[in-house]
Amino acid sequence: MEYVGFVLGIFGLIAYLQAASLKKRVADLENDLAKTEGSRFFTERQSLRKAAGSYVGRRVRLDLKEDCEDVDIMMYGNSKHGSNTILDADDEWLLVRIESPRGTREKLIRIGSVQRISATED
Repeated sequence: MEYVGFVLGIFGLIAYLQAASLKKRVADLENDLAKTEGSRFFTERQSLRKAAGSYVGRRVRLDLKEDCEDVDIMMYGNSKHGSNTILDADDEWLLVRIESPRGTREKLIRIGSVQRISATED
């Protein structure tokens, strides 16, 4: 019986490694499509760049993609206990100040890891 568990564990490990590889390939494909003019990913990335530029100096809510989540942004910046402020933005990066009860931090976040940017009430 213990051999069956061992064999199933090996199959589970193989399945996990294949899924992780597939996830990386999909992310690489999305990045390539974001550079291809005329694709949906390109227009989304361009609109995020424009939104980030218009929100410089303002408090925002940042929703990050699943694999790019940041604990400080999720726990403090997007809640009533803190805030996210975009300090600077260019074509690839955001400089964000995260204010929380623990203090203030500044982080660089890749625009490709942001899913949505929206303004918050002050």
